[in-house]
Amino acid sequence: MPTREPPGEGEEGARQTLKSIENTFAIVTELQEREEAGVTELATATGLSKSSVYKHLATLSAGDFVAKEGEQYRLGLRFLDIGAQVRSRLDGAHVIRTKLREIAEETEETAQFSTMEHDRAVVLFRDTGRRGVLTKGRVGKRFYLHQTAGGKSILAQLPDHRIREIIDENGLPAATPNTITDEAALFEELDGVRERGFAYNYEESTEGLRAVGVPLREPDGTVLGAFAVAAPTHRLKDDRLETEIPDLVKSVVNELELNLAHS
Repeated sequence: MPTREPPGEGEEGARQTLKSIENTFAIVTELQEREEAGVTELATATGLSKSSVYKHLATLSAGDFVAKEGEQYRLGLRFLDIGAQVRSRLDGAHVIRTKLREIAEETEETAQFSTMEHDRAVVLFRDTGRRGVLTKGRVGKRFYLHQTAGGKSILAQLPDHRIREIIDENGLPAATPNTITDEAALFEELDGVRERGFAYNYEESTEGLRAVGVPLREPDGTVLGAFAVAAPTHRLKDDRLETEIPDLVKSVVNELELNLAHS
């Protein structure tokens, strides 16, 4: 007589467990987008029953992952602790942050450092100079790689077959009318990035903003991430766009790569 696996240990149990986790992630994502919400609102948004949402929230609350104020729930600061720990494990994190501050002060604009995870550019550090403007690139923000200067800098360091895998999996969605959405045009753009040593973003992630991105490589040649400087189009143009800021960021990156190689 065939033996029957206990609940949760067989394939069916694994699917149920994964579904439960997916529901938790759906609730967390909605709380992130809404900043705060009640049980009924979350149930409507996720398609889950109110009793199910309440149980997920109670579990998250017990772990300090959500906080409750009145009848409203918001994400808890436990996520900040985890995020900060993950970020601190990046090779050269302290030096990267210091150099980013130097770039922001020298350019007087907004500077950020991104890395690639799950085929996305993820903002790890961000600093703002005297004239820096607010951008979408808050710490933790995820972008499609082809939409940003930093992302294109990272893409250009990958072999063509890997780039095609990323495109096949994610497509080339547009953030603005200026985003590159044609594969051939993107590969042509990446050839230019490799030749110049840096990438441009011509209002491709946010209308009204341009950016310059420079890749940072580890000692073995693999790409660790990319620095980028963003500014309004009326300030980031001509020599400042074509030579001044690219040369500054490339100089900082070259110094940082030497430090990483000998650390």
